[in-house]
Amino acid sequence: MASYLEILDDDQGHELSLFCVPKHYEEDLDSVIIPNGLIKDRTERLARDIVRDMGGHHIVALCVLKGGYKFFADLMDYIKALNQNSDKSVPLTVDFIRLKSYSNDQSTNCVKVIGGDELSALAGKDIVETGRTMETLLSLLNECNPKMVKVASLLVKRTPRSSGYRPDYIGFEVPDKFLVGYALDYNEYFRDLSHICILSDRAKEKYKV
Repeated sequence: MASYLEILDDDQGHELSLFCVPKHYEEDLDSVIIPNGLIKDRTERLARDIVRDMGGHHIVALCVLKGGYKFFADLMDYIKALNQNSDKSVPLTVDFIRLKSYSNDQSTNCVKVIGGDELSALAGKDIVETGRTMETLLSLLNECNPKMVKVASLLVKRTPRSSGYRPDYIGFEVPDKFLVGYALDYNEYFRDLSHICILSDRAKEKYKV
């Protein structure tokens, strides 16, 4: 079972005034629940675990856009650093795909796959993915007969709506709250936050479409 850092349900996070938060978002956030430095440290450890487990196999790292791009970029940087500064390294190539499954703050039952190169190009490769909505993508990937599929997700949410799926690599297990920042959005806003924050109810109405 994957190890992870647990954020408890009663964790109210940290006061916004303790961190650098864009002025235009100060009234839209309840608190900072995962500071950027903690995200980076946890991501670095995940990179070490992935390189150790891959055993020199060629990795095709598939980024799930848009919410996964910051985590993906940092994870790739840490893997590249390990490749450059250790006796063992793993061949690494990258690809991108976009999944859309949210309408306002509600996850829908319909997952749309948008863009990306031909998934058939991934056949026979070892894949590490990053993102939140995985089961639809996994079924598509398995049709391409990859040698191995591993999923890395920065966040796993504790929610009664969960299907029970667990990624192979997990950064944090978090409460059932709507989180934004570090490329996670609410209707395309808040991707420019460095920290992961709890979105206020006021902001859900303000930015609703």
